[in-house]
Amino acid sequence: MVPDEFLLDIPKTDLHLHLDGSIRISTLVELAKQYGVELPADTEAGLREKVFKEKYKSLPDYLRGFSYCTAVLQSEVSLERVAYELALDNQAEGVRYVEVRFAPQLHVHEHLSLENVLLAVNRGLKKAQKEFNTKSPVVDGREPPFAYGIIVCALRMFNESASEYYGHILRVHRHADPRWVFGLASMELSRAAVQIRNKYKLPIVGIDLAGQEEGYPAVDHREAFAYAHKHFLKKTVHAGEAYGPESIFQAITELYADRIGHGTHLFDADMIKDQEIQDPQLYVEDLAQFIADRRITLEICLTSNLQTHPELTDLSRHKYRDMAAARLSTTLCTDNRSISRTTVTAELKKAIEHLEVQQKELRNNVIYGFKRSFYPGTYLEKREYVRRIIDYYTEVERRYGQDKV
Repeated sequence: MVPDEFLLDIPKTDLHLHLDGSIRISTLVELAKQYGVELPADTEAGLREKVFKEKYKSLPDYLRGFSYCTAVLQSEVSLERVAYELALDNQAEGVRYVEVRFAPQLHVHEHLSLENVLLAVNRGLKKAQKEFNTKSPVVDGREPPFAYGIIVCALRMFNESASEYYGHILRVHRHADPRWVFGLASMELSRAAVQIRNKYKLPIVGIDLAGQEEGYPAVDHREAFAYAHKHFLKKTVHAGEAYGPESIFQAITELYADRIGHGTHLFDADMIKDQEIQDPQLYVEDLAQFIADRRITLEICLTSNLQTHPELTDLSRHKYRDMAAARLSTTLCTDNRSISRTTVTAELKKAIEHLEVQQKELRNNVIYGFKRSFYPGTYLEKREYVRRIIDYYTEVERRYGQDKV
């Protein structure tokens, strides 16, 4: 039996954390009134009933909440505030390292540049970091500090209504192949992220590819990720969430993915569509071996998967157990704290209760989060930070008697 207090106290990470999907509902209500954004309800309780639910009918139903969140995040002030509050919420449950990801181009308009979008989010996270790391337990060395990184998300596809920026780029290139335009936008993001990181020394640690997998392959964004790769920006890709193993393979081989977001369908050989793959089961086994051998970490989001995959009727059927059996590197994440109504602590508890995760496996999963993070410091600084985390985790285990379990 793992006490809830123990799960709260151990140092944790969240490597798959969307900014716009993790806004406090109370803040959403307040910002919507401030900026004149119409919501389906004007109270937190009303929004939880109509938008941010426990269960969703489908993926489109799940994604509906993002449009409201993005609509209120169109100023530096709101972006900074939401980033600050997100860091505080994580700190309150013992999360010591987060990588906050979002698509900055969704927030670019005539009065807000991509540069200022990233600077605003960084200000919020940095403010929370400074407040936490000046507390006496951290200053005295009794507890590890809080750290963060920023991941910029490119989108596999978009339409004119996505944002002012995306509408403009589609109109300018209206006669071009849309898939080429999507790749062009990703390339602009990749170049800008590297430039802004270098200019301001921001902890922009990685680039991600998000959005609808089917019909919008990762290969369309090859140049953008090759540019990021050449400029030492790490890569994580949403893959195998709504499409089969081939999507994961493409993310690794075409986009140089260091980590995979979700990877839910890694072992689903029946989802393979490429007719040239003569033995789908062997393909899946080889792919899993490839991932394991290179320690490509899978960012697992249990609650989110349960809410967006109708065929997943209960968590005990999640493919996490197959991943663990194959000794893959995994780390549990929230995906969207508000839209999925979850926390890192809740995800760990669900893994214990529904997937029979034991103490050693829990420890490994948590530590993998720190080891496979895109930590913004040097390699030696990261090693020292991880060592402090492991020592503190061990201390918490002793405190709760979990070291004897």
